[in-house]
Amino acid sequence: MKTYRCATCKVRACLEEPGVKPYPRNCPIPNEEDIAAEVHELYLHDPQINALAAAAARTEAMGYPKRPRVEEVMDFARRIGANRLGIAHCIGLCREAALLLEVLEANEFEVYTVACKCAVLPKEEIGLMDEEKVHPGHFESLCNPLAQARILNRLGTQLNILVGLCVGHDTLFFRYSDAPVTVLIAKDRVTGHNPLAALQLSSSYYSWLKEPRYKPES
Repeated sequence: MKTYRCATCKVRACLEEPGVKPYPRNCPIPNEEDIAAEVHELYLHDPQINALAAAAARTEAMGYPKRPRVEEVMDFARRIGANRLGIAHCIGLCREAALLLEVLEANEFEVYTVACKCAVLPKEEIGLMDEEKVHPGHFESLCNPLAQARILNRLGTQLNILVGLCVGHDTLFFRYSDAPVTVLIAKDRVTGHNPLAALQLSSSYYSWLKEPRYKPES
């Protein structure tokens, strides 16, 4: 099993034209040439992948570093010909989803928003015990990203935007959405939905993140 650590690489030969810098021994570029060849063919010959990749690169170039992400999302949507947009959002971020709805509609997009509690399913029905709920002793409806995805699929959305879905719920939404998906807001209740803050403070106020504290029961 090869060990790749791109995150700690100091060479960054991948930013240069091939041959300018030698690749480190543990670099995936020389070690995974078959994958590089496979995806190269996809970028060139799969029309959907080619269109998405080109639109993403052009959006990056136009917005770097001048546009906020919400504007980049709109730019990307236009470039891929997506006018019918879906917003899959947390029930706790209805206000933020409504603000996004207002912005998108002002820019003449057709928009549908679906909250995470859109199909009531008691948590007990998937095997949770009462003590495993956020508020034991009370009814709690399961967050339902499968229903969110299926509803937006039925509505024929051409690009779906995630607004604050929980960890894991977003994973399920990605899997079941027919349309391409992008993320505007990543859920992080503690940092005001800015997950990067905890990483940036992991050597000071959040140093305990580097100490194993929690392992889920098997």
